[in-house]
Amino acid sequence: MSSIKLKNISKYICKNINLEIFDKELLVLLGPNGAGKSTLLNVIAGLIDYEGSVFFNKIPVDKEPANKRRIGYLFQELNLFPHLDVSANIAYGLRIQKQSQDEIRTRVEELLQIMKIKHLSSRYPKELSGGEKQRVALARALANSPRILLLDEPMNSLDYRTSKYLRTEFKILQKKLGITTIYVTHNFYEAEEMAQRIAVLDKGSVEQVGSPQEIFFHPTEAVNDFIGAPNILTCDYCNRLSFGLIEVKCGDISLVVSSEREKIKKVAILPEDIYLSDTRPPGPDVNRVRGKLTEIEESSSTVCCTVKTGKNSLKVKLPQEIFASMNLNIGDEVWLILAPRKLKIITDGE
Repeated sequence: MSSIKLKNISKYICKNINLEIFDKELLVLLGPNGAGKSTLLNVIAGLIDYEGSVFFNKIPVDKEPANKRRIGYLFQELNLFPHLDVSANIAYGLRIQKQSQDEIRTRVEELLQIMKIKHLSSRYPKELSGGEKQRVALARALANSPRILLLDEPMNSLDYRTSKYLRTEFKILQKKLGITTIYVTHNFYEAEEMAQRIAVLDKGSVEQVGSPQEIFFHPTEAVNDFIGAPNILTCDYCNRLSFGLIEVKCGDISLVVSSEREKIKKVAILPEDIYLSDTRPPGPDVNRVRGKLTEIEESSSTVCCTVKTGKNSLKVKLPQEIFASMNLNIGDEVWLILAPRKLKIITDGE
């Protein structure tokens, strides 16, 4: 396959970007709208001119046109041909390359099997669901056996459940194919779920590159402004409840987290991922915390509250209208719910 190296890339908002993507890696390019993510993909694909150099396997490809770079590109809009059925959509690039009918038929069959869409082969795009269209578009991007795969916000138009299912499947497929992949998103949770490493892009500059945990627990100031500053709790005590479930004590806060390792060092959660209530929530007392409201910071659309729970203070961010409906004041007792799936952990050895 291919490693990618970008050296002093400048185009539109992007200024002197330097970034390396390793062979067979799945790197997620994360950033807000207008950060330059799509521009960078277009530079790598050779679809626009640029200043600087792009290297594949340490070899400069700046003079190679897009059709020689062997790039599979899945655009956000998908752009399936409405007048072609699924098989013909997948085969389109192969026909442009003038491959033989037997080669095309074999490759299309292989991709229909890989993407689990053989039963859709004779359907047209208007007859497909959003998830099915996504599979067809990805199969078409893979048809020419590219050495690099670029995906620009591929799950943006899908509902949460479909998106999560396809992300899980794609991550398995990418590892199986061993194809160097850059995946663009503006959603941190999507990035965290997919990435081996995350490169955070903001205002045309690479702000930080690291593992999802490094980005979450040790963000730069600019990255903090984008993903939000997490609440980070230091663990005093750990107790294994069952395989994969650990009870941790962080001061007066007791939480249950998911981990195969027994020793948890830190637990973190973003302020917007904590549920706040002025009454005791119904249900079991798992990951529920009682505290006192000590600070209220209001903006036009959100309210940031500080809740004191023993030696710890937790920041909670919630919509203005929800906060107003509870009529809370400083000094009031409140309850918090910390959803287990939103908790991030650092264990020994990480």
